[in-house]
Amino acid sequence: MQSLGNSLAQSLGEELRAAAALLEVLKQEQSHLINADVDELAKLTEEKTKIVVRMGELAQNRHHALAGAGFDASETGMQKWVDGGSNPAAGKSWKELLELAREAKELNRVNGLLIGQHMGRNQAALNILHGTPQGGAMYGPNGQSATQPNKRKLVVG
Repeated sequence: MQSLGNSLAQSLGEELRAAAALLEVLKQEQSHLINADVDELAKLTEEKTKIVVRMGELAQNRHHALAGAGFDASETGMQKWVDGGSNPAAGKSWKELLELAREAKELNRVNGLLIGQHMGRNQAALNILHGTPQGGAMYGPNGQSATQPNKRKLVVG
């Protein structure tokens, strides 16, 4: 059981570092979203993906270690192991990891809202360029759409 404790403590340390790195990238992403800096956002995407993949690998390793020790291979199993009190340092790291995960989830939610706002503005701009009125169709007195898309006329002659 002691080797499990050491293994999980080491793994949790790596997970904490990865979660802190993800949190920092999400904060940078939010800053770039606020400033509409698309070029910088693209650069962060690859870095964020690498961190998330690494975090998944570390979580999978933790789950395998827990399963090998007779615990559920899940966060619930980890909590049961921590509640057993065999490694207080790992328990503290686990709580820190859960807090970082909550922070990252909230940042990701807010970033998603910012992305939605940008997409809405882009769609409105496209609608204007295509001659589609904002806020739905408008009709003239004859019942026909008041704004017609630009049409090219061909003169044959």
